[in-house]
Amino acid sequence: MTDKSVVPVVVIGAGPHGLAATAYLRHAGVETAIFGESMAFWREQMPTGMLLRSALRASNIASPERTLTLDRWSEETGREVVFPLPLPDFIDYAEWYRGQVAPDLDRRKVGRIERDGNAFRLVLSDGEEVRAERVGIAAGIAPFPRIPRLFASLPRELVSHSSQHSDLSHFRGRRVAVLGAGQSALESAALLKESGADVQVIHRKPIKWLGGPRASGEPHRHGYLRRHLKLNVAPTDLGGPRASWLSASPDIFRHFPRGFQETVAFRAIGPAGGAWLRDRVEGIPFTAGRSLEAAHAENGNLRLTLSDGSDRDVDHLLLGTGYEIDVRKYEFLEKQLADEIKMVDGYPVLGPGLESSVPGLHFLGAPAAYSFGPVMRFVTGTWYTAPAFTLRVLGRRQKLLRWSF
Repeated sequence: MTDKSVVPVVVIGAGPHGLAATAYLRHAGVETAIFGESMAFWREQMPTGMLLRSALRASNIASPERTLTLDRWSEETGREVVFPLPLPDFIDYAEWYRGQVAPDLDRRKVGRIERDGNAFRLVLSDGEEVRAERVGIAAGIAPFPRIPRLFASLPRELVSHSSQHSDLSHFRGRRVAVLGAGQSALESAALLKESGADVQVIHRKPIKWLGGPRASGEPHRHGYLRRHLKLNVAPTDLGGPRASWLSASPDIFRHFPRGFQETVAFRAIGPAGGAWLRDRVEGIPFTAGRSLEAAHAENGNLRLTLSDGSDRDVDHLLLGTGYEIDVRKYEFLEKQLADEIKMVDGYPVLGPGLESSVPGLHFLGAPAAYSFGPVMRFVTGTWYTAPAFTLRVLGRRQKLLRWSF
C-alpha cells in the first residue's frame, strides 16, 4: 500500500459479525478500523425480557483461538451461563468480547460510503472522511423489517413491527393482536401477556416448537434420521439434522442448485418457537390457519378482517413477520455504488470472502444468506464470515472452512 492515508480495512457495524471480523483481521496483523455503536440493534430493537433461542454453543461469537467464549466470559466475570440465555447477559458478553478485540471502537456512524478510485471514501456523522482499501459491511438487519403492504399505510400507533419496541410494557391493559408463528411473534406474545396486555395470536401455519437436549448444547436425535441415520443436529443448531448439516457448510451450500438452496433454507429457519415458550403462552387465544385480509382504522382502534370473514377489534397489531433483506436500504450506501452491486431480490451476490461484485466491498451477516445460506443470519455464522473475510483480505486461497466451536 503506497498511500499511507488509506486504512487497509474498515468494518461498518459493531454487532457479532463486525466484532468477529475485527478480531480475526487484527489477529492476522491487518490494520482495521471499526465504526458503529456497539450491539445497537440488540440493545435498542429487541424487547426487555427476551431470551435467546439458540443453543449456548451456537451463541458464542467466533474468535481466532476460540478463547472468547461464553464460558470464558463466565470465568472472568463470575456470571453464570444459563439456557435460555437472557438478552442482557448476551449483550454483556458481547461487550466483554469487544473490550478484548476492539477497545478502540469508533462509535461514530458512517453517513456515506462511495467509490474513490481504487479505494472507498467513508464520510462519518461529524463530517470527517476516512479512505479504505476494503470495507466489510456488518450493519445488521435494522433497516429491513418485513411490513406487508396491507399495513404499510397505517400509523405506527396502530401497527408496528416487533423490532420497533425495546419495551412491551406500555401495552399493559390494551388489546394486542400478534401476527406470526416464529420466535419473535411467540416471544412477543408471551411478554405482552406477562406485561398485562390482552393478547391474541393470528398465524397461517401450525406452530412448530424447537427444543430438547440440543438447546443446552447437547446432541439431539430426530425422527427418521434418529432411527436410521443416527445423525445429530449440526453444531450451528438450525432446523433438523438433514437441513442443519446441509446449511452448516457455506462453501458447499453456495454451489447447490438455487431451488435446493431455498428448500434447505426454509427447513433450517422456517417459523418456529423455543419449546420453553409453550408454558408462557398458555391461555393466549391462537387463531390458526388464517391470514389477515384487511385492516382499517376505526375511532382510534383497528378492525382486522381474517380470511374466514371474521373480524377482530384490537388496539394494536404487532407484526412478527421477520425481515426482508434489501441492502439498498442501508442509508450510507451511495446510490451509484449501490447500483454497481449485483443483487437478487435485494441480496448482494457474493463470491469468496463474501466479496460483492464491487471489488473490495464485502457483506457480512444476514445479507450474505442468499449466497452462503441461512447460517449467515445468526451469531453462529460468525465462525464462517470472520475467517473467510480475513483470508480474502490477506489474499490467501480459502480452504473448506469448518465449524470450529
